[in-house]
Amino acid sequence: MAGNEEKLLDYLKRVTADLRQTQRRLRDVESAGHEPVAIVGMSCRFPGGVRSPEELWELVATERDAVSELPTDRNWDLDRLFHPDPEHPGTSYAREGGFIDDPAGFDAAFFGISPREALGMAPQQRLALEASWEAIEHAGIDPESLRGSRTGTFIGCDHLDYCSDASQVPEGSAGYFTIGSSASVVSGRVAYTLGLEGAAVTVDTACSSSLVAMHLACQAIRQGECDTALAGGVAVMSSTAPFIGFSELRGLAPDGRSKAFSANSDGMTLAEGVGVLLLERLSDARQSGHRVLAVIRGSAVNQDGASNGLTAPNGPAQQRVIRQALANARLTPSDVDAVEAHGTGTTLGDPIEAQALLATYGQERPEGRPLWLGSIKSNIGHAQMAAGAAGVIKMVMAMRHGVLPASLHIDAPTPHVDWSAGDVRLLTEAREWPRDERPRRAGVSSFGISGTNAHLILEQAPEEVAGAARGGEAEPVAVVGDGTTHEEPVAVVGDDTTHEEPVAALGAVEGEPVDGPVPWVVSARGTEALRGQARALADRVTADPEVTPAEVGWSLLRSRTLFDHRAVVIGQDRHELVAGLEALAAGEPHPALVHPAQATSTTDTSGQTVFLFSGQGSQRPGMGAGLYHRFPVFTEAFDEVCALLDPHLQHPLRHVVFDTDPEHPALLNHTTYAQTALFALHIALARLLHSLGVHPDAVIGHSIGEVAAAHIAGVFDLPDACRLVAARATLMGHLPTGGTMATIAATPDELAHDLTAHHGYVTIAALNTPGHTVISGPTEHITALTTTWNAKGRKTRTLTVSHAFHSPQMDPILQPFKEAINELTYHPPTIPLISNLTGQPADDHITTPDYWAQHIRQPVHFHPAITHTAPHTAIYLELGPDPT
Repeated sequence: MAGNEEKLLDYLKRVTADLRQTQRRLRDVESAGHEPVAIVGMSCRFPGGVRSPEELWELVATERDAVSELPTDRNWDLDRLFHPDPEHPGTSYAREGGFIDDPAGFDAAFFGISPREALGMAPQQRLALEASWEAIEHAGIDPESLRGSRTGTFIGCDHLDYCSDASQVPEGSAGYFTIGSSASVVSGRVAYTLGLEGAAVTVDTACSSSLVAMHLACQAIRQGECDTALAGGVAVMSSTAPFIGFSELRGLAPDGRSKAFSANSDGMTLAEGVGVLLLERLSDARQSGHRVLAVIRGSAVNQDGASNGLTAPNGPAQQRVIRQALANARLTPSDVDAVEAHGTGTTLGDPIEAQALLATYGQERPEGRPLWLGSIKSNIGHAQMAAGAAGVIKMVMAMRHGVLPASLHIDAPTPHVDWSAGDVRLLTEAREWPRDERPRRAGVSSFGISGTNAHLILEQAPEEVAGAARGGEAEPVAVVGDGTTHEEPVAVVGDDTTHEEPVAALGAVEGEPVDGPVPWVVSARGTEALRGQARALADRVTADPEVTPAEVGWSLLRSRTLFDHRAVVIGQDRHELVAGLEALAAGEPHPALVHPAQATSTTDTSGQTVFLFSGQGSQRPGMGAGLYHRFPVFTEAFDEVCALLDPHLQHPLRHVVFDTDPEHPALLNHTTYAQTALFALHIALARLLHSLGVHPDAVIGHSIGEVAAAHIAGVFDLPDACRLVAARATLMGHLPTGGTMATIAATPDELAHDLTAHHGYVTIAALNTPGHTVISGPTEHITALTTTWNAKGRKTRTLTVSHAFHSPQMDPILQPFKEAINELTYHPPTIPLISNLTGQPADDHITTPDYWAQHIRQPVHFHPAITHTAPHTAIYLELGPDPT
């Protein structure tokens, strides 16, 4: 009986443990379903010449009206379009609207699209593609890094009327126009071009499209369907149909101004634009160190259902969607400070929306904390499928600046609303938006003419990721054009996160300001685009005096794609750097400008990059000291190597290298310290380049340099590489001094007879160039040979060395060296390593002690190694103290 009780007790314990585990899992699932979604990047084009979130904020903060006359750059018959009589058929009684600049401008080559295909693409597809690229770069992410990722694409867009007349399609282009005029391809083309493998969905719920797209994107992220998502909307009026249709519906304001919630509201203003956000889980954004602009706490979507008309707004449905969004965000109405309203300025829609807000947000609010109400449509008009995106970007920027901007054109509140029914007030003037015991929060509404309603709740970014690297509520900084014709969409030039990585990687130690030259890398797909990028970057940096050179340099290097056409501006301060950019933009030389390709379209940069590691003799006192004190990555790598080598040395290696005491230069030139010091420098340089995104396709080392090359190629791990270097250096250092090395301007074949005459005492030590050979041996023999060749009119030079390396004088240490490295672990190279012994790619022999013993004794085939790699190489990058 006791045994059964024990079994029952054990069973109950297991059931209880399982139950607790199930409860934890349910809590985790529930928590994941409500985790805030971080907005990490934004981009837009809106009326008034707005080409970035920062420019949109400047427009609303300065209370500018972006509405203008009907554009003249489209195939519209403006004389026939306008008629002041609303009853006149086929015309518009409004002749103003909100229009984006140059909707036809598109650099097809940048995205690898042919001119014919680009011609068949509706402007909505082009703008969505550009804005998506810009949003990713605005997040400080290289768009190419998302290729193949689970990134979703959710874009709001309606029917494309780009080419409604088939007779206008050029012969042989019908297929391009069929695909290019498909709304479904708006999201599909973005995903295809950028290589994004999450869901790609085009949303058409009319005016609520972009907010519905964001809602769907948040759901997909929270449910684990995608890790990151692009979400937004795009609208372009390719024809006059919207003006004619809404004129017939009497939906347009005759003066072209949306007067949201105003007593004199009389219709909406048609507008266009594009806005795209890059979204990811807040936890992922924190883990990745991405700047968080704001978070989406919750969202909801519903439908009017059977109301008093298909296109008429439904107040109860609007109340429900607001309450659903609050429930999704786990907030109460009083937790929200402001609402960016749908607010189109119509006499029917505005009162219904205001009453819904009074009935929800306007109730039970704390004393002195009304809900503040505004609408960006009073600035730019109703951007239709992009309207919700405009409202979200406006409110994100308002949160970051701590200001609620004014809505325009409100002489008095509309009398069709009982404003006493709740505590809701119109933003007739800008107001400070303080942050006290809780973060700033705002709702954003979009109500589609389709009857689909959406409401989204934004919250200020959490403290730990919202602060700026340069302090305060600094704005993300981006270059948003190239000054040409969309040749290059965007270059992000700032990162205002709190982590110190951008500054540190460009040279600060422990968060200290960068003191010294900073590189700005500018790249593009073509010559004119490169100059345009330089012009746009110079303008953007000049306009923002707070952004630091280090922030600019970091973002240009790490947060954008590096294209084949490149230039580097190097300067000590902003003035010098901007001067270099302006010279690049003008096609002129400048001391701060490094422009190796000269921006020519014929320069081939498609080959491999080969790292070259220098050999003994290139060392000098203090080598790498500037990098050591400026770059933490370099410092850590150098110290790590020193820690592994110091147990084998009499003096700490770092002191030998960096101490410029007159006694220590001689010590650095001692073989033991020269070899170990060069190896430490090589590894630290390679680590630094790796941290900056520079990786070799192949490696070549000269003598001791080949050990570093082998480590980089994966032959040794670092401890084993250090053991080999220490054994090599100390054994050579213990050899009796004496012997000489010299270089002679002659080929090995020319020297063969004379070398034979010296009976093996003199050998070839290195083949460095086609016409120069390094020889090694006893001093008297080397002197005799150089005298002979000087007499023949050939140049010779005696090298400063302590031993005759790569000669018979090395023979006494070969066996002890093999024994010292016999227990090391060897691996085949993971990238091509061109061998000193053969001048060809290393084979399995390099994974044996015998190879490294021969490496000490046999000639260095440096020139054959260069000859082997030259046909496939675009860049040789030498890693050493000085160019040799």
